[in-house]
Amino acid sequence: MSDRATPEAVRRGLGSPVLFGLVQGFIGSALYFSLGLAAERAGGWTWAVYLAAAGFFVLTAMAYVEGASLHQERGGATVIARYAFNELWSFVAGWAIVLDYLILIALTSFVTTDYLAIFWEPLGAQRSEFFFGAVIVIAIAALNVRGLDPRRFERISFVGIADLAVQVGIVALGLVFLLDPSVLTDPSAVAGTPGADDLLFAFTLAIVAFTGLDASSGFAGQVAVGRRGLRRLLSVRAVAVLIPYFGLALVATSTLTKPGGLLSDPGREDIEAPLLGVVGAFEQPVLRDIASYVVALSATAVLIATCTAAMLGLSRIGYSMAINRQIPSALGRLHPRFATPVVVIVIATILALGLLAPGDVEFLAGIYAFGATLAFLLVHLSVCWLRRREPDRDRPYRIPFSLRVAGTDWPVSSLAGALISFASMIAVLALHEGARIVGPLWMAVGVGLYVYYRKSQGKPVFKRVSVPESTLTRKVGAQAQYGSILVPILGTPLDDDIVQTAGRLAAEDRPDEEEQGAQIEAMWVFVVPIALSLEARLPEGELKRARAALARAKAIGEEYEGVEVSPFTVRARSAGEAIVREARRRGVEAIVMPAEEPSSVRGGVLLGGKQGLRDTFVGEITRYVVTKAHCRVILTAPPSTPIERDEVPLGTPVPPPVEPPSPADRGG
Repeated sequence: MSDRATPEAVRRGLGSPVLFGLVQGFIGSALYFSLGLAAERAGGWTWAVYLAAAGFFVLTAMAYVEGASLHQERGGATVIARYAFNELWSFVAGWAIVLDYLILIALTSFVTTDYLAIFWEPLGAQRSEFFFGAVIVIAIAALNVRGLDPRRFERISFVGIADLAVQVGIVALGLVFLLDPSVLTDPSAVAGTPGADDLLFAFTLAIVAFTGLDASSGFAGQVAVGRRGLRRLLSVRAVAVLIPYFGLALVATSTLTKPGGLLSDPGREDIEAPLLGVVGAFEQPVLRDIASYVVALSATAVLIATCTAAMLGLSRIGYSMAINRQIPSALGRLHPRFATPVVVIVIATILALGLLAPGDVEFLAGIYAFGATLAFLLVHLSVCWLRRREPDRDRPYRIPFSLRVAGTDWPVSSLAGALISFASMIAVLALHEGARIVGPLWMAVGVGLYVYYRKSQGKPVFKRVSVPESTLTRKVGAQAQYGSILVPILGTPLDDDIVQTAGRLAAEDRPDEEEQGAQIEAMWVFVVPIALSLEARLPEGELKRARAALARAKAIGEEYEGVEVSPFTVRARSAGEAIVREARRRGVEAIVMPAEEPSSVRGGVLLGGKQGLRDTFVGEITRYVVTKAHCRVILTAPPSTPIERDEVPLGTPVPPPVEPPSPADRGG
């Protein structure tokens, strides 16, 4: 087998095939229902509209990648907005994405029947569209309730890659047999000169596909992609979106002047299945028939795959909102057997069926565009503000080309993306009656319910409130609660996960009458070599690094209601001994720390080691703390693949001092 065919070669080429296929599936499916609507508005300028949309995709993709790489939690735009602003704006972003997922489920299931009608014409009738669309929605809901294992989800993501190959083939054939050069030199001669409002609305329809970015960013931390992989993913993604977006739009625009082409059907059936209208313009009967069947099969596969991914994305974001008490925890209740958010899935199915009933693709697409533009606006603004709020935080991916103003490097592309998103949202509200009514009403009802729920529970509106995941199951029994937790801080990207784990444990529902909240003791250990005095002066760089890491831990931990973080530093010869000693001295009820990776020497007693925890291949510090601590020790799993970051392992000795000791720097 050649290296080109190996999974590793594919991973190197695409960055992450799963994320690539997921985003491509959303993009491909949107072309199957939005191209006709956009062409109806933009006419001969359709190709220019989709070219501009491809450029906006690149801006938005860069924003999502930088934002998601900063805080690798499930949630996409909700997580990015949470850390940039507050919990209310996190809810607004999540609620907009929920609206998009609902409409996408309805749209993809409805349009699937129009493509299947080429095999059996009665499927294209209005009643049949609703009936079979409802069957698809219910079947996909049942599949999501049972759960998608990683292998099945990976197969779904590769449907998008296969569909890309089909679309590239249609582009190649279209450029040979259908291209009309006049659409490039004189677009207005094709179908007249569209107004500015038509072009703006067509642009908003063209960008609805990009919610796939939010779905893929919701898998941050679950798909292993390093710094180089992120850059590859972006570069390949930009090329992959340009070919179908510009290529198919150019071919579709050329068919506007040909018999059997797009918009030539007086019954407007090709509006709902535009790619069948594109291949219907082929003059060669055999080519036309084969292309029609191939397009119908590919469209059906990718639309159903996208519908499945949208239901999965909605259930994940609903679960995340329940965990963070943005919606009542009961709505995030997990299935007792399959551990999936069954209540969220059932409610989403009912709402999607309600949206499916009118059978109006343009109505749904307009509302979809409102939710998408609002979410993109918040993502771009969040990434900009995070540059100011967290300027020194490690960014596995950093958007190039920044403008330094007032001590902050503002990303130029996100500033431009925010302006484009805002203008597009205003255009949708001004030009689409359905979006103007349903969009703001959806957001107003959601925000109103969110504020009422938080106030009725005595919880803050702007601060993060989290519940333990165990509360969303039906398991009975007492759950351990911890009033005080010790957390060793390492100064690495893993700190966020460790502090968040401690925050969730500390923020478990405690009696409301308790005035004193839970306490997290955030600890930094300066390991001083035996050759130096414990009172030796510490390097300034190490002091700054400790202060920054502890400040970061305090900010994250205190996002959880009722949690107070007390940072402190200690000097010691051994990190493990210091952790155990401080845990006993402070009387904490638990220690939360990462499962420190072991040394490369393994083999237990055969190589001179000791029996016990060494056989589980944990590191020396972890082994010492687990065996010596007086309280429960909770370990977080280490990453399964090397992280491409400048990390310093726990217990790394402090470098030798460069200046004589100073009393001002002693203590801790």
